[in-house]
Amino acid sequence: MRSARLNRLFAPDGKCFDLALDHGFFNDVSFLSGIEDMTKAVGAGIRAGVDAIQVAPGQARFLQRVAGREKPSLVLRVDTANIYGAGRPSYLFSQLIAGPVELALRLDAAGVILNLFFLPENGELHRQCLANLATLCAACRRYEMPVMVEPLVLRAAADGGYQSVGDVDRLVALVRQVVEMGADIVKCDPTEDGADFHRVVEAACGRPVLARGGGRVSEVEILQRTRELMDEGASGVVYGRNITQHPRPEVIGRALVAIVHRDASLTQAEALLRG
Repeated sequence: MRSARLNRLFAPDGKCFDLALDHGFFNDVSFLSGIEDMTKAVGAGIRAGVDAIQVAPGQARFLQRVAGREKPSLVLRVDTANIYGAGRPSYLFSQLIAGPVELALRLDAAGVILNLFFLPENGELHRQCLANLATLCAACRRYEMPVMVEPLVLRAAADGGYQSVGDVDRLVALVRQVVEMGADIVKCDPTEDGADFHRVVEAACGRPVLARGGGRVSEVEILQRTRELMDEGASGVVYGRNITQHPRPEVIGRALVAIVHRDASLTQAEALLRG
């Protein structure tokens, strides 16, 4: 049953903190900072009390070899792309791995995740992502495997590459599209104005929405943002670099987990960080 796997991802309070350690899948050296030692990164996440850890196929062993009942659930990344990093490739792609659901089952994953990119001037990239999602959803339904979709609105960045943005109108439309396609969970950027995030939650039509962390920001900013997102109806977060690139990953992780699961105030979370 799909609900059985969803129950492994979400705590009894209906919330989920997913630690993303899958950045090495995207061929950008800057993404590797903080995850050079996967054993260390996984261990910090476990000690911080996260609910799930998100990895690419080749790195799942670092989580699944851990013994004990406190081990987080596995979320398996099943696509890669070339939109990250400086510069603009002559051809943009989003590639689904072969046999994603069978691999997820063998690895005892509680869910799979893939991207859905929207770049206004590149309809072919969007079409590829829709085709990937349609293929994946059909296979996942046969085996009751939950599908998390990461819809990203892209635009040209100053370094010549691309960056995702929290354009609320485009984000709302894209979130609704992935839900219509069959997403069980949505992972997306915060809206540019945090007070608009409830519109994204509404667009998901009851599907849980987990906020994406993106690049590293200051401690104060990530704590404030997380508190606001939870107040706006998020069901949790998917954070990576704001944990792994922090000098004390376990400590910042615990403070953020307290906001997600214990409804900690900003003051309480800051006290945990200091402690």
